[in-house]
Amino acid sequence: MSPSDDRQRVVRVQGARRARLTPAPGAVEAPEGADDDAASASETGPNDERMRREVPPHY
Repeated sequence: MSPSDDRQRVVRVQGARRARLTPAPGAVEAPEGADDDAASASETGPNDERMRREVPPHY
């Protein structure tokens, strides 16, 4: 195994704005976006629906 095999690499993702890193050696993979989905579904307030419909004046 060469020294470059045990390092993270930058990988381009087709159609994405950002590149991704390969997992670090010995890292445990966590599911992506799990925190975002849980927070947005459980934390809703009285004005959320109106805020999603409104468009800022500069649009």
